[in-house]
Amino acid sequence: MAVWFAVATFPFLWMFLISFRKAVDAFATPPKLFAPFTFDNFHHVWVEDAFWHFAINTTIVTAATMAVSLTIGCLAGYALARYEGKLGFWLLIAALVFRAMPHVVLLTAYRPAFFELGIWSRYETLIVVLVAINQPFTIWMLRAFFMGIPRDMDEAAMVDGCSRWGAFRRVVVPVMWPGIVTAGLFSFLLAYNDFIISSQLMNGDMTTMTAALGNYMGQKQSVTRLMHGVAGAVSVTIPIIILVYAFQKHIVSGLTAGAVKG
Repeated sequence: MAVWFAVATFPFLWMFLISFRKAVDAFATPPKLFAPFTFDNFHHVWVEDAFWHFAINTTIVTAATMAVSLTIGCLAGYALARYEGKLGFWLLIAALVFRAMPHVVLLTAYRPAFFELGIWSRYETLIVVLVAINQPFTIWMLRAFFMGIPRDMDEAAMVDGCSRWGAFRRVVVPVMWPGIVTAGLFSFLLAYNDFIISSQLMNGDMTTMTAALGNYMGQKQSVTRLMHGVAGAVSVTIPIIILVYAFQKHIVSGLTAGAVKG
């Protein structure tokens, strides 16, 4: 594990380190471990390249995708966890097949339709596609969590006067909260890290951070421009680290939800 951790984290640690250096120091041979630090790369990316605008786009798309995915996922996951008919099984299989399709295949189907409807490069367009792609994963994950909650809790709540919706909202959801947070985090990461769909459906000022990074890395540019891309990559990575650290307890309890029934 120690060897794997060292190999896996070294590129990211090196990326963080050189993002605060000038190009001449970042690519010096031999490497300069104690070169002067500078925020010029970040200033250029966020101020001169207006990376903050892409950050706003990413925040809007990711938050909306997560909210819609969790709302549909909680309702569908709970219903499928309590439903005993064969239809539920085939719905889950259909969702799994849809999720297993390569994103490029789905993009080929969506793109002509969006051109015809005139809804190209808009927030709602990208949100709808990301929800459609990520929703099967959310439903499967939340259904597994709901399966770990005994039916007796629902029945006891309804005996005490709650409706089915009341039992779900007042009894089941509070118990399921760690699982919901975990599913929400995964939904957030799937939308936040998406590159193919975002780069193809959004352009110009409407693009997201990950798609904008492709412009830095995908073209033949100077070493200085490459350093700007490194600073942008660090800017994209930091929110993920903060988010995972902030919700680590919920993630652990959510991933183990259903292991012990009570």
